[in-house]
Amino acid sequence: MTLKELERWFSDFLDLASVAAIDRSRNGLQVARRSGEMRRVAFSVDASLEAFRRAADWGADALFVHHGLFWEQPVCLTGSTYERIRFLVEKDVALFAAHFPLDIHPEVGNNAGIARHLGLVDVEPFGLHRGVKIGCKGRFPRPLPLAKVAELIGEGQPDPVRTLAFGPDPVRTVGIVSGGAPLDVEQAAAEGLDAFVTGESAHQVYHFCLEERISAVFAGHYRTESYGVKALAARLAKDTGLETIWLDVPTGM
Repeated sequence: MTLKELERWFSDFLDLASVAAIDRSRNGLQVARRSGEMRRVAFSVDASLEAFRRAADWGADALFVHHGLFWEQPVCLTGSTYERIRFLVEKDVALFAAHFPLDIHPEVGNNAGIARHLGLVDVEPFGLHRGVKIGCKGRFPRPLPLAKVAELIGEGQPDPVRTLAFGPDPVRTVGIVSGGAPLDVEQAAAEGLDAFVTGESAHQVYHFCLEERISAVFAGHYRTESYGVKALAARLAKDTGLETIWLDVPTGM
């Protein structure tokens, strides 16, 4: 597979064009490479120098991340940004990124992955951002204690999951928006959901959750946005035969 073919596969499978007008991320190929043939693709959450080094050590031809280097504002190639770009160019490793497309995707998306991990049914879009629902919501086949919901999301990870246990318990219905979306708990409350799951917390949602009687689970930005890259790595390997690897570079946040 060539670099152009891989770029087309990501663009088509993730439907990058569908959110181009609302996503701050410059989705798609962010850094090219000299060699065109692709055999190994690494996957990680963030475009960090640590991820770049581990990808190069593994012999990756490209690295795919959820949080790329380029967003809506111009970037000067200085400091750590320069060092990151220099490393990729010197090691001849291409960089791909997809932000909202990897949140939204119904199969390999972060939110779909969380819903699947929790065992939710009747899953449908939820969490309106700039006119597009980037999250999902669903229900448990049988109501589940909030502590069990937090345990499921946190399993296998050392970092604690924080909860605001103010809603119905056991939990029947859940809204999910991965990453940094604590204020979307307001949408969950408006839709009458029992609980809301996201990555980051915010001070101002405490009293809102208390007064609206809705629970919230804050499972970490990194943790909630690792589902998509893992699932996409597996799908790329299945569809193309390319060798893929998941690079876990946790932030504890």
